[in-house]
Amino acid sequence: MFYKNVILKSHSHYQIGGPACYFFEAKNVDDLIKAVHGWRRDYSDRRSDAIFILGEGTNVLFDDNGFDGLVLKPNIPTLKRDDCLLTVGAGVSMFQLLDYSMTKSLSGLEWAGGLPGTLGGAIYGNAGAFGGEIKDLAVSILSLDISGSRPKIIKRKNEDCDFGYRSSVFKKNGSKEIILEATLLLKKGHKKAIRESVEEKIKYRKERQPLEYPNIGSIFKNVPLTQIYAEGARNYAESLRKSAFSLRGSATPVKTDPFPLVPTAHLIHEAGLKGVSFGGAMISPKHPNFIVNVLDAASSDVKKLIELVKRSVYGRFGIEIEEEVVIL
Repeated sequence: MFYKNVILKSHSHYQIGGPACYFFEAKNVDDLIKAVHGWRRDYSDRRSDAIFILGEGTNVLFDDNGFDGLVLKPNIPTLKRDDCLLTVGAGVSMFQLLDYSMTKSLSGLEWAGGLPGTLGGAIYGNAGAFGGEIKDLAVSILSLDISGSRPKIIKRKNEDCDFGYRSSVFKKNGSKEIILEATLLLKKGHKKAIRESVEEKIKYRKERQPLEYPNIGSIFKNVPLTQIYAEGARNYAESLRKSAFSLRGSATPVKTDPFPLVPTAHLIHEAGLKGVSFGGAMISPKHPNFIVNVLDAASSDVKKLIELVKRSVYGRFGIEIEEEVVIL
């Protein structure tokens, strides 16, 4: 059943967004296939690409004007274990997955402590933190290709998923393909050590990130050193060459997560943008790669700050930064 004019604000961690013309939440593959068939049959006058696949709304900025199409939420709750192999549905939250793995004394996901969103969203954007990425655990991914006249199920091995920095074949294919489930390989560990590591990550996030405000996480990808050198940001690149490649004891912080990167938060800070606001949105003084909703912000407020950051960082350093979030 399609629901009409569903307010996306209530499906967004940002608490921003207008109405979706149509909305459908699927609990299994059959529901998804029926929804796609129904959409094409009954709403064929609409653009064939007017489908958006929604996870938990943790990394998407919805427009206040809404979405003129179908928002499809694959809320598949599968969570099965075979020794160290977990088969996990796209709708399972990272919190649920991490809690389950801790309960079963399975290690490998500790880096995801405090990470919001669903497993489907994590696979889509190859989520990562603290040196870990979801691709390091993924054995295979099951998806539904809806680009043709008849939806078809595809099973890919890890090496066929084209995982990159905050990217995957699924992100490149956009709404032509829907992630259904993933098989992850963890390893046996000690419950107490796993829990302590997870709690350490959660504590770090609470101390360093503005979780007290509605947000969708880091707005921009961090910048690989290779990009900085390739783009000829000479003054900045030279300062990097002279500094130690570590987070501590370096005037220019460079972290390996998962390869040498300059945190975009540092670039935004150096561009003098911490605390800058527009309308109800603000570049967080606590973590400047977060743009937070402090006063019932409009989507246009956030977009203006995103453009300001991109212009300022390029003007100061000659570095083009790229959004990590989806802007609808």
